[in-house]
Amino acid sequence: MNILALIPARMGSSRLPGKPLKKILGKPMIGHVYERVSKCDLLIKTVVATCDQEILEYIESIGGEAVMTSDHHERASDRCAEALGYLEKRNRIKYDIIVMVQGDEPMTYPNMITEAVAPMLDDPGILVTNLLGNIENIEEFEDRNCIKVVCDLNSDALCFSREPIPTRKYGKVEMKKQVCIIPFRREFLLRYISLEPTPVEIAESIDMMRVLENGYKVRMIPTLYNTYAVDTVEDLKKVEELMHVIMYKQ
Repeated sequence: MNILALIPARMGSSRLPGKPLKKILGKPMIGHVYERVSKCDLLIKTVVATCDQEILEYIESIGGEAVMTSDHHERASDRCAEALGYLEKRNRIKYDIIVMVQGDEPMTYPNMITEAVAPMLDDPGILVTNLLGNIENIEEFEDRNCIKVVCDLNSDALCFSREPIPTRKYGKVEMKKQVCIIPFRREFLLRYISLEPTPVEIAESIDMMRVLENGYKVRMIPTLYNTYAVDTVEDLKKVEELMHVIMYKQ
């Protein structure tokens, strides 16, 4: 099976401009993501999808692969779909599963991709998965940059939100968050981008709500790893401290 990882990245983050090239332990964040993702044995290729020449040049400077995309995409999934079309045409290959890994996840472990993809290899009926992490404290629960998830008893997502869900009574039920490693089956990614943006997707700025609002399922896969995304300067400092501790222990 041909499994492709795409890492969407752009300099124009509203919360932290220039985010992909912000340095963590002396290396641009997008470099950490690219190198970690590339180590997953399931993948036949890892590519950064970007609309910024600076990011493309940096990835190529470390021996990686990047492709230029339009600067008009509102969603990371749309950027990945454009990159997919270009790569399939150029390489004369059809990919089966496309793993979208956000460029602001520098703590990504290669095995996290295996966790997210494995259920799709076992069950052809699963169209898209997300990793599911634990919310560690009340501050993370209240943070709008942390996307909360409520699941049904089959581990399919019922709702995603930046607001505290399913209840503000923190600790009364398990509080879970989306971890942005998202494998799509190829055909479903193409179907997804053909759908019009949906009301809750727009209000929350969460791609996966387009899936749910159109009646499809998102299988949530618990991860064994504890990671943090970078959305702010404070996140950048926190992640650098955590990665320093991990490197020291190794």
